[in-house]
Amino acid sequence: MQEQLVQQPLKEVQIRKRMRIMVAIDESDGSFYALKWALDHLVDGITPTNVPSQEESSLITLVHVQQPFQHYVIPAGPGGAAAFYATPSIVESVREAQAENDAALLSRALQMCKDKMIKAESLILEGEPKDKICQATEQMQVDLLVLGSRGLGKIKRAFLGSVSDYCAHHAKCPVLIVKPPKEITKETSSKSKEWNADK
Repeated sequence: MQEQLVQQPLKEVQIRKRMRIMVAIDESDGSFYALKWALDHLVDGITPTNVPSQEESSLITLVHVQQPFQHYVIPAGPGGAAAFYATPSIVESVREAQAENDAALLSRALQMCKDKMIKAESLILEGEPKDKICQATEQMQVDLLVLGSRGLGKIKRAFLGSVSDYCAHHAKCPVLIVKPPKEITKETSSKSKEWNADK
C-alpha cells in the first residue's frame, strides 16, 4: 500500500540565467593573465561546452580594440608645418598587418577558452579602446567586464591614461580588474626598458 502512495517527485528544471562575461584582450601579458584568471576562477559559473545540461551555458566574449591608423604624419621641429600622407599601398600594408596581429591575438585567447572547454566568441572593434569597450558592454548587456592591469604607476597612469581605470568608472556593468603577478609586471617593464634602450 505504501508503494501506491509514493509518487514520483516532479522534476524541477531550473534554467540559470546565462552569464555574459567580456574579457578585453590586447598585446600585453596582463590581458592574457586576466583571461586565464577569469577561466580559472569564474569557471564555476560557466558550463563547459562538452557537458550536456539543462542550464543555459554562459558565454565569454573576447574583445580586442585596435586604434585607427593615422594616414598622415606631422613632423616635429622647424619646418614641421606640412603633413606627410601615407600612400594607399602603405595604408593597405598596415591594415593587413593589423588584421594578422588581431587574428593571432584572438586565436591565442580562443584556444585558451577551448582548452578549458568554455564557449567563447571574439569581437574586433576599431577606435579608442576605453570608449569602445564601455560601449560594447552596454550594447551586449554584459554581466561582468574583466580587464588586465598593466601595473602603471600613478605618474604614468596620469599621463598615459588607464583603460582599466576608465572602464571601472564608466562601464554600465561590474568590472573586475585583474592585477598581474609581480613576475609578469617585472617582465613587461624590463621588455619596455630594453625596447627604449634600443631606440
